[in-house]
Amino acid sequence: MHNGYTLGKRRRKRSVFAVRTILLVLFFAIWEAGARSGWIDELLFSYPTKVFRQIIGDMVSGTLWPHLGITVGETAVGFLLGTLLGTLLAVLIWWSPFLSAVLDPYMVVFNSMPKVALGPIFIVMFGAGFTAIVVTTLSITVIVTTLVVYNSFCGVDPNLVKVVRSFGASRYQIFNKVILPASFPTVVSTLKVNVGMSWVGVIVGEFLVAKSGLGYLIIYGFQVFNFTLVMSSLLIIAAVATAMYQLVVYVEKLLLSRR
Repeated sequence: MHNGYTLGKRRRKRSVFAVRTILLVLFFAIWEAGARSGWIDELLFSYPTKVFRQIIGDMVSGTLWPHLGITVGETAVGFLLGTLLGTLLAVLIWWSPFLSAVLDPYMVVFNSMPKVALGPIFIVMFGAGFTAIVVTTLSITVIVTTLVVYNSFCGVDPNLVKVVRSFGASRYQIFNKVILPASFPTVVSTLKVNVGMSWVGVIVGEFLVAKSGLGYLIIYGFQVFNFTLVMSSLLIIAAVATAMYQLVVYVEKLLLSRR
């Protein structure tokens, strides 16, 4: 029975991978055919073969790598700091119900604010560079992480907390033995959410202040009407973000299995 279940699971994975591949190939085929036949505006959307030539040419010439390295570095820093600071803030406001009551409306308001509007403020405060871009990213990732993790802490079965408290457990012991273990899957899953949020924050920051990076290439492409450069940058972002997401999924599985 176990072998049959394992075999069925492998078949399902292969089927999912095959369907995903077919959909991706169809997408590029329709895009190519549509642009060449005039259904899609070639000036605005280019077409896959031209975009891939642009990517390969930039890779061979070496012009792509500095931009890619800068954007990936900013994203990694924003991702790690956002996850860490957001989780620590969630722990802090769970630890102090008074602080939670005070900060709750402010977090909701700040989360609803358009982060692009805060960009100019960050530029004035931190200058037009790496720090302003990372802070823009943190303005997105920290609050999202805090709200998700804190709600997970609050959603733990109160009966479990009562049982542990009845044995004289301290607040630290309650958190360490009940709250954190019960919320661990949510905390780890927040990593996946922050991958997308980090890329959004970095690209928004690069739109505003960068002189290099993939976001800068997109803005530059629009300015000179080189939409092939725009589409190639978008495809590179999609590919690297997918790779980063799969890495986080692997780390999540590893942590959950060890736990």
